[in-house]
Amino acid sequence: MWRAFLRKNEPLRGTSGEVQQQHEDLSAKKLRLTKPSKSAALHVDLCKATSPADALQYLLQFARKPVEVESVEGVVRILLEHYYKENDASVRLKIASLLGLLSKTAGFSPDCIVDDAINTLQNEKSHQVLAQLLDTLLVIGTKLTENPSVRMRLVEVACKHLTDSSHGVRNKCLQLIGCLGPVEKGVAKEAESQAAKDVQKIIGDHFNDQDPRVRTAAIKAMLQLHERGLKLQQAIYGQACKLLADDYEQVRSAAVQLIWVLSQLYPESIVPIPSSNEEIRLVDDAFGKICHMVSDGSWVVRVQAAKLLGSMQQVSSHFLEQTLDKKLMSDLRRKRTAHERAKELYSSGEFSSGRKWGDDAPKEEIDTGAVNLIESGACGAFVHGLEDEMYEVRIAAVEALCMLAQSSPSFAEKCLDFLVDMFNDEIEEVRLQSIHTMRKISNNITLREDQLDTVLAVLEDSSRDIREALHELLCCTNVSTKEGIHLALVELLKNLTKYPTDRESIWKCLKFLGSRHPTLVLPLVPELLSTHPFFDTPEPDMDDPAYIAVLVLIFNAAKSCPTMPALFSDHTFRHYAYLRDSLSHLVPPLRLPGRKLVSSPVSPSITPHEDPSQQFLHQSLERVYNLQHLDPQGIQELLEFTIRDLQRLGELQSELAGMADFTATYLQCQLLLIKALQEKLWNVAAPLYLKQNALASAAAKQIVEETYKMEFMYSGVENKQVVIIHHMRLQAKALQLIVTARTARGVEPLFGMCEKFLQEVDSFQRCFISELPRMQGSFVDKLLDLMPRLVTSKPSEVVKILQTTLRQSTFLHLPLPEQLHRASANIIEPTGESDNPLRFTSGLVVALDIDATLEHVQDPQGTVKVQVLYPDGQAQLIHPKPADFRNPGPGRHRLITQVYLSHTAWTEPCQIEVRLLLAYNSNRSKATAKLPKSTWNESVEALPQPENGIEGTIPFSKPVKVYIMPKPARR
Repeated sequence: MWRAFLRKNEPLRGTSGEVQQQHEDLSAKKLRLTKPSKSAALHVDLCKATSPADALQYLLQFARKPVEVESVEGVVRILLEHYYKENDASVRLKIASLLGLLSKTAGFSPDCIVDDAINTLQNEKSHQVLAQLLDTLLVIGTKLTENPSVRMRLVEVACKHLTDSSHGVRNKCLQLIGCLGPVEKGVAKEAESQAAKDVQKIIGDHFNDQDPRVRTAAIKAMLQLHERGLKLQQAIYGQACKLLADDYEQVRSAAVQLIWVLSQLYPESIVPIPSSNEEIRLVDDAFGKICHMVSDGSWVVRVQAAKLLGSMQQVSSHFLEQTLDKKLMSDLRRKRTAHERAKELYSSGEFSSGRKWGDDAPKEEIDTGAVNLIESGACGAFVHGLEDEMYEVRIAAVEALCMLAQSSPSFAEKCLDFLVDMFNDEIEEVRLQSIHTMRKISNNITLREDQLDTVLAVLEDSSRDIREALHELLCCTNVSTKEGIHLALVELLKNLTKYPTDRESIWKCLKFLGSRHPTLVLPLVPELLSTHPFFDTPEPDMDDPAYIAVLVLIFNAAKSCPTMPALFSDHTFRHYAYLRDSLSHLVPPLRLPGRKLVSSPVSPSITPHEDPSQQFLHQSLERVYNLQHLDPQGIQELLEFTIRDLQRLGELQSELAGMADFTATYLQCQLLLIKALQEKLWNVAAPLYLKQNALASAAAKQIVEETYKMEFMYSGVENKQVVIIHHMRLQAKALQLIVTARTARGVEPLFGMCEKFLQEVDSFQRCFISELPRMQGSFVDKLLDLMPRLVTSKPSEVVKILQTTLRQSTFLHLPLPEQLHRASANIIEPTGESDNPLRFTSGLVVALDIDATLEHVQDPQGTVKVQVLYPDGQAQLIHPKPADFRNPGPGRHRLITQVYLSHTAWTEPCQIEVRLLLAYNSNRSKATAKLPKSTWNESVEALPQPENGIEGTIPFSKPVKVYIMPKPARR
């Protein structure tokens, strides 16, 4: 850009003749750079073709090459010209396909070729070509959505061809009507033709077409009209119900979708029941019909029907409960279940001897033709779905149960037995889905002992995902009796013995189980702690994970049960103090009478959501925002004290940790910038530049790194914060440019750097144009005012302006969002405590199991990496598979993967470091997502595009050291 500006200014030194000559040369160069015409090349190729096969080959080759926007219309004309001459249907088909592809070209408006495309339909005899041409018209109509007259013309054309004998042509016509048919309420009468008066009636007439593919296309066209905003008529409901009995699964599948749409549009409308004089709400009738489709012969229809049931929230409760009532029928009579017969015998107190008169007399006759069992569709729908032979149907039924149970507590209780039964399904995915479903509705249910027994049996499952999902479920479960709590504890301890790697998950499960059931844990305490009223009992081993699990359960129950500590023995208090320090995330602070062993980092009088902490945070920020009134030394001291206070606040208040750390990082960047711009450091002699440059360069580099952390490591960051972060990064880059200018020899290297910096300023302006009014007096605000001067100045002058502007710019306020969380990771395995090295043969690989918990990480599959650092400085970066990530709850993820290590032979064991990194790409930030696309090509003189987004990684877990020992291979 700087060379361009210099070239522009050079003619001013010469005569006007020289200026004119340069302009002529420039225009001549532009003429010589024109590209050859695509249409001419295509015309030559098609003229050379001696047979249809040659022409087809040329067209196939042409389809692989991109076509510029300017050439599209010319190419279309050549193709149409050849279309009319061509007798071979396959070539015409390819031309019709190319017309559609060319119409999709970005920046090309196909209104100029609409008439020609419609004319090609008139004399076409081939059904395949006709269908392809209608597809091209659909593409054209989709691009010209703001031209109602063209859309109406295309709909008319489609209506004319609806009588075609080919199903493919009728399909395309219906698709075109569905995508382009008028949906606006106030369509002009003159634009309305006779054929397109009522698109719903036209489409509805084809519900009874002889070809099932056309019937399917008609239903899909109706659904397309609904998606585009047209309210479908209720009269269609009767037609859609008849289609549920169609012989073809595609028709039934589409009909189920249409009935669901109508049930959402007219839920309270009344419809008659065909087999009686009664009437029923439409949503209930539709629910019954979709329930019946859960028993359809096609598993695809069954899956779709089961999924749609879950979203029908307006159904009457008695209809909903019928779905779990699988009535047994015998000779069209309801047959009592074994449970009901046993219950009757139990209540009567005697068994039937068969001696009573008329006990086995025949019942009245029933006319089998008069009873319509199909109308009882809702009966046992979910029972059928949960017992289906296809696991996809069972999963869909479980998901639908979950959605309906969340909105109806009474239904949640009734479906509990069925969900618990699904825990024993043969397919792991079904078991996992049923556990997740139970967790979602756990607030509305309380498990009985028999149900809990079935649930706990799943703890023996070999799948780690299943076991951990069940631990999560037990965290949220309500248990009814103390025997249930004892049973859960025993089974969890068996799980711990069988699978020691589940330790953390089981401890966490018992933490919530204790805090939810303090009164049920209380009577179990003497038994669990093995205490005796008269005799001292031996002190248990504190290294036993099972004993720690029992203590975690008891201590969490004791938090809300003040009488429990009286049952503790002396060593239990000592163990509490030890666990409170070593496992503070599992053991809560307790008020123990007469004991000074409790040390809580948070005062009991301060609750996490109390105002003083928030008030302190905002007061600290308000104090800092009045920096301009202090001397430089006072500014630095105030910033340092405030940063220290915020960091301490983040440690004490976990709820405010994200907000406090985010603010402290921003103030740290501001402090670094102030220190780097001190007047006394810049007014030094030339030999002392080196020290100052090193300080300023390090500060600028650190600020850039911290701003990337602020932008990508925190969830909940809004555009108001992003603009402040980018502004701070722009100041750091200006500082880097100033430092480079002081040490660079010659002017040439500075041209590119100044050009790049001005480009970033321009990019900042376009990204945050709406935020600029709130940035009065800031660095970027002053730069934009000086932009005309900067563009025409020499690099040395630009650097002076930047230095002055940096010193004079005001400190921007950082608005805080409501919720802000910092991404964090904790590596559970490997623990890094073992002194036994992991031995393997050099040249081969060894698998290292990684188990880590991730908090508040957005898109972990794309951003989380594992880094391994070897003692010789080598680094290995591993990308975990998407399947290695689990999502146990909102904002939380679990990474369970394996890292393969390999190295040459070592003489003695050494430690490697394993850590998790968060990868980021500046192109994916909120700022670049807002860039307007059109501004890049507005003029030839526009600034060059920015380079590819900076990619980097941020460590966000503590490194874990693992001993390994590659042994030399045996010969």
